[in-house]
Amino acid sequence: MKITLIGSGNVAWHLGLALQQAGHDLVAVYSPTAAHREALAKVLHPAKAVDSLDLRAIDAELFVIAVPDATIASVAAAIQVPEGAIVVHTSGSQPLAALQGIADARAGVFYPLQTFSKSKAVDFSTIPILLEAEDEQTLKALQEVANTISKEVHQVDSLKRKQLHLAAVFACNFTNHLLGISRQLLQQAALPDTLLQPLIQETIAKAMLSHPFQVQTGPAVRHDQNVIEEHLRLLQDQPLYQQVYQLLTQSIQDHSPRR
Repeated sequence: MKITLIGSGNVAWHLGLALQQAGHDLVAVYSPTAAHREALAKVLHPAKAVDSLDLRAIDAELFVIAVPDATIASVAAAIQVPEGAIVVHTSGSQPLAALQGIADARAGVFYPLQTFSKSKAVDFSTIPILLEAEDEQTLKALQEVANTISKEVHQVDSLKRKQLHLAAVFACNFTNHLLGISRQLLQQAALPDTLLQPLIQETIAKAMLSHPFQVQTGPAVRHDQNVIEEHLRLLQDQPLYQQVYQLLTQSIQDHSPRR
């Protein structure tokens, strides 16, 4: 399929590469930043960099809006595409309706459920792709594209995708932030980051095999109040981290029977 990317960030970068490697024809890349669109177009050669959202002259069947959630509405309001083209966004939190005002287009969602960084390669074949479309013909076309890059393709409506995105924020973004806090605490104590790696790996491995609530360990689930109070004392100069600690401790205890 002939595809145009609108956006040049992490999602556009990885998705564009995956689509090209699967044999699709990446014909154009739009970004308001010249250096960004030209860099991605160079990677996706012979795709050309374009500087306008009037894309009616672009010979493409699928236009993929891969931009931050906050800018999807403004892009959708400005974009112009060839009659009958499919326009999708890649957001987990935004509804299909965000694209339904685009003239002459068929709207859809093509959401790859993964965290992306340009410096880290990913295996797209294992990434769930969540699809939604306004009609069966569009959905079928998106399924055909998705099946060329992933073994995990699912149809999910806007409400369930929003709930999935919320769960993903807890599983990925919040977990990553907590790992950042733990590393910072190690650095403050002049301890090496590597000390926690086996613990982190085992924690994730157990969470994949069992319900995380059922394999919870630590002072909160044991109600070791003396340990909890000592931890809070150690955080006395970091009141925000104290609040995080207290909230998580309370949540763990609320989800665990007293041991």
